[in-house]
Amino acid sequence: MNGAESLIRTFVAHGVDTCFANPGTSEMHLVQAIDAVEESRAILCLFEGVCTGAADGYGRMRGTPAMTLLHLGAGLGNGIANLHNCRRAATPLINVVGDHAVHHVAYDAPLTSDIEAVAKPVSAWIRTSRTSEGAGLDAADAVRAARTPNPDPRGGIATLILPADCAWGSGRIAAKSPGFDAAVAKPPVPAEVIESAAPRIDAETVLFVDGSGLTKRGVSAAGRIAAKTGCAVYSPTFPARVEAGPDLPLVNRLPYFPEQILQLLAPIRKLVLVGAERPVSFFAYRNLPSDLVPDSCEVIRIAHRHEDVENALVDLAEALDAPTAELPNGSRPPVPTGRLNVRGISATLAARVPDNCIVAVDSGGGGAAYPAMQHCVPHTWLNLTGGSIGQGGPAAVGAALACPDRPVLALLGDGGAMYTNQFLWTAARENLDLVTVIFSNRQYNILEVEYRRLGINEIGERAASLFDLSRPDLDWVALAKAQGVPGSRATTCEEFDASLTAALADGGPHLIEAVL
Repeated sequence: MNGAESLIRTFVAHGVDTCFANPGTSEMHLVQAIDAVEESRAILCLFEGVCTGAADGYGRMRGTPAMTLLHLGAGLGNGIANLHNCRRAATPLINVVGDHAVHHVAYDAPLTSDIEAVAKPVSAWIRTSRTSEGAGLDAADAVRAARTPNPDPRGGIATLILPADCAWGSGRIAAKSPGFDAAVAKPPVPAEVIESAAPRIDAETVLFVDGSGLTKRGVSAAGRIAAKTGCAVYSPTFPARVEAGPDLPLVNRLPYFPEQILQLLAPIRKLVLVGAERPVSFFAYRNLPSDLVPDSCEVIRIAHRHEDVENALVDLAEALDAPTAELPNGSRPPVPTGRLNVRGISATLAARVPDNCIVAVDSGGGGAAYPAMQHCVPHTWLNLTGGSIGQGGPAAVGAALACPDRPVLALLGDGGAMYTNQFLWTAARENLDLVTVIFSNRQYNILEVEYRRLGINEIGERAASLFDLSRPDLDWVALAKAQGVPGSRATTCEEFDASLTAALADGGPHLIEAVL
């Protein structure tokens, strides 16, 4: 057994059996090892940003890490944007990055780089293997590092760099140690913290929930607390994962722009953080604060995101002797008609998507479907956590591979989807039950909104050209077809409904270009 095989077998022994790969020459021994270990599964992605985004989506749904296989510092660099989103989501993930053999580094060959420096901004743990005999032990440590809950904003990404000579030399498996699962469990919130906070929550309170507090059990407990105290329940604007549906209490989301958040929090006297951090502005704006908590608002911390937020909410509900929460029990809306717009797409999705689906979103109008679906469709929602667009499609691929029994939708803006459109090829190759909706307005709409927020009413021709995605228009149906995904184009609500209904009935990958 060589070092590469010992690494792969150690990962499998620790429950890491799925690899999103874009390998090169320095990873050939790892490819050979994956081929030799039947329990491992490798999924080829045509761009490293798809690898990292898919591993993020997989980890969010499974709660255990997937592995990426990347080619040297350049390959890792190509995956950085979605690793940034993954870090913000606190998703467990393991990067395995090949490197030149130790003796070859001194020759400064063309692909030589400082891989540890590339990894540092997005990794909570980094190690370069030094011996083939130790590669298995390094792999075991990488799994432990990825699964150990870390305080914000360190995240859960472990990056293991494997020089080629450490891959081809002799190696040995590192077995899973007794007590491993207990060692990586989320730490509990002390009972005295719960008991101190419970009597302070009232109708002038916002319960601000994130992390595992947005599971079904956590949301149910938060709803009970609201029913007892009259407090409002909010999540951050872009939480990593949220469970929603007619059988769960409603969870509001903070709005996006800072002035909207300031207005919302102005009458609030207590902000209780349960897995969430203090709200801050996504960007800095002149004459607006970065910290959006009013001076008159007391901040009470119950739990950090890396702690057992779900059980903390349950314990808080029990301490309050809270009743059963009020449930929305909403009915699905009628399917709209007429010219297609974001509202029409959202209503059609709420009317047609299957129960227990998974929805991954990126930039664009996809987020508007959440309030339409939240009260009437049981589903899981995956958000763009770090603001680096190009996440939604790859995350949907990872979610579909993690949960093959659940239909998945990717709701993407046309600009953001172009960053990682190669996810369509992987969806076709793996025959994933994934329907992609492209909100095709042929512009970076959010940038035009932000530009107008400068007080500009008339946008100059050269400025407008930097927000414009026409000349030529993107042909998403052709892009999808070229990568093996059948597609259709809709300009009316009736056409969109017909395309969505057919795609959901057929199964497998489909794309709908919704022209706005």
